[in-house]
Amino acid sequence: MNYTYANPQFFWLFILWCAVVGWYLWRRDKRHPSVQLSSVEGLKGVHSIRPYLLHGLFALRMLVFALLIVILARPQRSNRWESVTSKGIDVMMALDISGSMLAQDFKPDRLEAAKQVARQFVAGRPNDRIGLVVFSGESFTQCPLTTDHTALVNLFGNIHSGMIEDGTAIGLGLANAVNRIKDSDAISKVIILLTDGMNNQGSIDPLTAAEIAKIDSVRVYTVGVGSRGTAPVPVQTAAGIRYQNMKTEIDEDLLKRIADMTGGRYFRATDNSSLKAVYEEIDGLEKSSISVQEHHRKSEEYLFFAQIALGLFVLEVLLRYTLLRSFP
Repeated sequence: MNYTYANPQFFWLFILWCAVVGWYLWRRDKRHPSVQLSSVEGLKGVHSIRPYLLHGLFALRMLVFALLIVILARPQRSNRWESVTSKGIDVMMALDISGSMLAQDFKPDRLEAAKQVARQFVAGRPNDRIGLVVFSGESFTQCPLTTDHTALVNLFGNIHSGMIEDGTAIGLGLANAVNRIKDSDAISKVIILLTDGMNNQGSIDPLTAAEIAKIDSVRVYTVGVGSRGTAPVPVQTAAGIRYQNMKTEIDEDLLKRIADMTGGRYFRATDNSSLKAVYEEIDGLEKSSISVQEHHRKSEEYLFFAQIALGLFVLEVLLRYTLLRSFP
C-alpha cells in the first residue's frame, strides 16, 4: 500500500527516537558492571528471562513513540481511483439584447428577466461547459465555452441593450453561437437561442445558420419571449424616455423551423414564471451521463496507526503494573 504524508517534517523526530534508544543501550551497560569470578562452575544452569522482559517493555514503548511520529506526519492513501458518472454537455446561449428586450411585460424587463434565469441555469449545471453570445443588429461573443461559471455569471452584469447596433439579427447570432461550439468534442452540443422579435438585420439568413448547426450536430432550442398582444416599450421622445404599448411580434414559425431542423424544440415564454419553466424544462431534457475516471481524494490513514499505538501502549502498561510490576 502506498502512502503520502501531509506533514513529513515530523519524521525528523526519529533523530530523537534514535538518541533515546542509544541512551538506553548506554545506560544498560552502566547499570550492569562486570564482576570478576575465579570460576563460573557454580553458575551453570542458572538462567533468567527478567532482563529480556525488561528490554521488551522498553521496545514496546519505543514502538509507540515511533507510531506517534508516523501519526503526526499524517499518512494519507492517494492511489485509489474511482469511476464517477457526471452529467455534462456543451451549451452556448445566444441572447437577444435589442431595444425591444427592454419591454416591461416581464419584471423588471425582458432582458433582465432573461439574464436572471440564465444565471440560475448556469448555476444548476456545474459539470457543463457553457458560453454566451449576444446579438441585436450585430453579434459578438461575450464568453466562450468555459467551466468557470463564476466568471460567466459575472459577465451577465455587463450586458445591456444598446451596447451594439440595434436590430434583430437572429441568423447572425445563431451563426456566431454555432461557430463557437461546432468544434467541441462533447457528446452533446446545444444552443439556447432567446429572442423577442423577427429577423430584420444581419448578413446571414437564420435558416442557413440552422442548416450549419444541423451539419455540425448542434441541437438548437429556441425561446420566444414576450406577452401575447402588446407590451410597454421605452421610446426616446423630445421629453425623454416614454413607454408606449407596442405589439409583440415574434417570428414563431421561423423559431420552430430552426428547432425542428436541428432536433431541438421551440418554447414560448410570456412572463417571468413561464420563462423560468422553459429553462427548467431544457435543463431536464439535456442531461447526458458521462462516465469518467477521477482520482479519489486523499484519505487520512492515521487511525490505523493510532489503533496499533494504543494497543501497544495498553499492553506495555498492563505488563509493567501487573506481571512485571517489580521491574523498574
